[in-house]
Amino acid sequence: MAEHIDVGRLLAEVALFAGVPPAELERIAESTRLRRYPRGQLVFSTGDPSDSLCVMVSGRMKVVVRSADGGELMLAVVERGGVIGELGVVDGGTRSADAETLDPVEVLVVPRESIIDLQRRFPAISTNLLTALAASFRRLTEATSDLVFLDLPRRVAKTLLEYPRDAAGVIDLGLNQQQLSQRVAGTRQSVNLALNGFERRGWIHLHGRQITVEDPAALAQFAGEELSGG
Repeated sequence: MAEHIDVGRLLAEVALFAGVPPAELERIAESTRLRRYPRGQLVFSTGDPSDSLCVMVSGRMKVVVRSADGGELMLAVVERGGVIGELGVVDGGTRSADAETLDPVEVLVVPRESIIDLQRRFPAISTNLLTALAASFRRLTEATSDLVFLDLPRRVAKTLLEYPRDAAGVIDLGLNQQQLSQRVAGTRQSVNLALNGFERRGWIHLHGRQITVEDPAALAQFAGEELSGG
């Protein structure tokens, strides 16, 4: 059982386990393991057995695919309460991507067998899994479309608009430019050129890892996006 944290309470906050009684979550907690990893640690690799589900307790982890020549595309960044490995729970296949820490992290490792057992007794788990997989499929479909139909500066603009902004327009990516380049499938130099171009136009202001969006409407128009409130 994982130590020093209330595992049952944490699992209750995870959308995948919605509808499962607290007593059952406490029982699942008995089979979990708490793992700690330093920043930059590879937690699992493409092709590894999908024998568990990872639930983020603290820190952030990136899910990436890599090419033979070292190219990298970041598929997602997962934070506290997020899960990694739903696909493997469903089909029992191997890992389809790499998972690497962006910060020191704590991860709850839930055995696949425990999830399957819970799924048999609580059909809501199946619905929750399908919902999670559908959301992932939608996200990847949109990302694929962006790679085909948007040039890199427009992908950068769209990515900036995805992050929440405070009242002053400040967003904190939590990513350096190298990691941002992996997110938009570009090079660090090309991303830097795009950001500097936005700053020259007065659309953003750069200060370290933080970016102030000065003109979200212009960014949205450039990216071909509908600008929502906030």
